[in-house]
Amino acid sequence: MDSRKNLDGLAVGVMVLLCMLWSLQQISLKAAAADVSPMLMVALRSAIAALLVAGVMVWRGERVQRATGRWRPGLGVGLLFALEYLFVAEALRHTHASHVVVFLYTSPIFAAVGLHLKLPAERLRPLQWAGIAIAFGGIALAFGGRGGGTATAMGMSMLWGDLLALAAGASWGATTVLIRCSRLSEAPAAETLLYQLLGACVLLGAGALVTGQTALHATPAFWAHLGFQALIVSFASFLVWFWLLRHYLASRLGVLSFLTPILGVVFGAWLLAERLDAAFVAGAGLVLAGVLVVSAHGWLEGLMRRGAAAVAPRA
Repeated sequence: MDSRKNLDGLAVGVMVLLCMLWSLQQISLKAAAADVSPMLMVALRSAIAALLVAGVMVWRGERVQRATGRWRPGLGVGLLFALEYLFVAEALRHTHASHVVVFLYTSPIFAAVGLHLKLPAERLRPLQWAGIAIAFGGIALAFGGRGGGTATAMGMSMLWGDLLALAAGASWGATTVLIRCSRLSEAPAAETLLYQLLGACVLLGAGALVTGQTALHATPAFWAHLGFQALIVSFASFLVWFWLLRHYLASRLGVLSFLTPILGVVFGAWLLAERLDAAFVAGAGLVLAGVLVVSAHGWLEGLMRRGAAAVAPRA
């Protein structure tokens, strides 16, 4: 039997802390851009985190075994993860970090559609299709509701950055589909994470070199952001996340994870003084509502059934 349980006070507290950390990663990348490009920062943090994850695997006695055939989809996952953060890094050069975190978290929409096409057991229900329509309506509003602002050079640059952030969300969704539909679904979580970190380290490091984004100023702020990105975000937070998944119901954890983009918008406005226009705020609200409907449809349908039963006439 499944030993995982409903959320308790500990799980809720840990998830809120994780959401705060995840929402700050784009803020941190943007804040450190004066000392190191986001692309190079992600490559460096991935290299450090990969070494730490490899150490944990050795300590646990886990090995990457070629005979299992997991290394082939592992290469694909590494490529998609690198592509996701390539889009994130470039998006942060053009648009607000708060925009990036919202559009990045459209990934469940793309994952749901991909799994619908790949796995019969993952067919989308009508409520989920409604959620997808709401989310894409929100994207259209966030992109197209800015009036004449997009006609300026700055407006066009932000629009390009938002599109890159949306592409990052699609890449994340494709990563989820590949993991679920390959032998990686049976792999230890640390092994899958290692593939992703190695892909980001190699490909983004090469990307930074090719595009001339290798300048680095080793200031105290740089070291602080690198420590946060590598040790806290890319290593410790994911180990804690995997621990939560082993002990608590993933669907309940997934609902709480939607605090991340909300906190990302709050921290972007607070820490980076990012201006939030009304069209983006309204569009982002619709995006997050749609994604929540898609991801938590079972819970929402249960609430609707209970609500209907409560108001039904008694015989």
